Amino acid sequence: MKEHSFTLILARDPSDDESDLLYGKFDDGTISTIAGVPQISFHRESDSLESAIRSALCDVQSSGFPVSRVEIEPNSVLQAS
Repeated sequence: MKEHSFTLILARDPSDDESDLLYGKFDDGTISTIAGVPQISFHRESDSLESAIRSALCDVQSSGFPVSRVEIEPNSVLQAS
């Protein structure tokens, strides 16, 4: 399996309790707020970039937390193919 890097942009900042809940769902992401944008940066092992993103979305959304979008560095897409 390969490690894939991407960022989920959150619809809002998680509270401390929500952050704890989210960290209970994954151990390969870091929650932060950069320039006022709440996000989770993932480094997830998976067979494909798509499956890595789908599983991270499932982890976050199953906690009832809204995701606005996914951001991927261009180099990550090139390396995934």
